[in-house]
Amino acid sequence: MRFHWKAIVGLVFTVSSVAGMAACRPKSVAPSVLRIAVLPILDTLPLYVAQRERYFEAEGIRVEFVAAGSAAERDQLLQAGQVDGVISDLVALALANREGIRLVAVRYAMTATLQDPQFRILASASSGLSTPGDLRGVPIGVSQGTVIEYVTDRLLQAEGLVPDDIRAVGVPRIPDRMALLASGELEAATLPEPLASLALQQGARLILVDSLHPELSCSIYAFRSDVARTRSEDVRRFLRAVDRASTTINLDRSRWDDLLSEQSLVPAPLIGSYTLPLYPEQGVPTELQYSDVIAWLAESELLDSAASYDQVVTAAYLE
Repeated sequence: MRFHWKAIVGLVFTVSSVAGMAACRPKSVAPSVLRIAVLPILDTLPLYVAQRERYFEAEGIRVEFVAAGSAAERDQLLQAGQVDGVISDLVALALANREGIRLVAVRYAMTATLQDPQFRILASASSGLSTPGDLRGVPIGVSQGTVIEYVTDRLLQAEGLVPDDIRAVGVPRIPDRMALLASGELEAATLPEPLASLALQQGARLILVDSLHPELSCSIYAFRSDVARTRSEDVRRFLRAVDRASTTINLDRSRWDDLLSEQSLVPAPLIGSYTLPLYPEQGVPTELQYSDVIAWLAESELLDSAASYDQVVTAAYLE
């Protein structure tokens, strides 16, 4: 069989053209990955909802959660560059940036409101304590140098106590603090929600709640400054997914018991009865909130100088 030379040339041209088009066709790019440190706290629920509902996927990013057993472990992961972002607070933010801008707050994660507290100062059932004034000189279990000690000091000062009246005792692990409060070995302690609600269920007495001064309590989404600078679009996509998840939760707060149990975000005895807080809409901490934290750190001799508000808090990633 003979082929005409024009047919052969045409075939070669066709094959070459197809190969050339295949080479020029854009390759599919894997979604970007953001690694987020997660603690077993209520603040993280929007992350798990965004993952389950595929909101991250819809934004074209992949998010990997890196479990941290404590705030100290979270901060170690951050310092080692093993995570890109965290849920943190303004005290931790200020301390993280004391030797240079390393962490940038980009959104509220949780806020105290008149209806939804974040922290409560409690007294043991056997203590006989019932008012803020009763706490003068009484040891109060806190995690020292953290947002819990800050909130404790500021709440009591707002009720008329002076710094010399307040006696903080370091009990870093929350389970230890709860156990000592329940046994009466600690007369008072400050606990976060929902563990404060569990302690009340077990007989503790409520002394003060941050709902009276909601400006004192908030948690934040924060990213390493280099990540925020070089991957700004990924951060925006992440926050859009968080916004969507927060709205989804707020529309039906009774729907998430399985996630709360699975991720140990609410103690087992409260599952089914604990009412979730409303998750905040877009926003960042105010300059006044940040300035007061810096003032407290200086008063407590924990920080000599601090980064300015504009250097470490930004709403630029919100839409």
